[in-house]
Amino acid sequence: MLQITPQERAMLQLLANGHEGLEIAGRLGVSERELEAGLTNLLATMGARSRSEAVALASRRGLLTGTVTA
Repeated sequence: MLQITPQERAMLQLLANGHEGLEIAGRLGVSERELEAGLTNLLATMGARSRSEAVALASRRGLLTGTVTA
């Protein structure tokens, strides 16, 4: 089972909903630099090569809910 944090799940959900980096960072209360570092770690954890691949994997694994709680 893939172990991701609530913030990582929120990142994936916001990406899936079509939000851009700056908006995601603002919604999560982090800097763009922190967001990029978090996304890099998340992609590595998921074994994804891109943000879109990470979203697709998350969708297939049932990690996306349609809402963001973070």
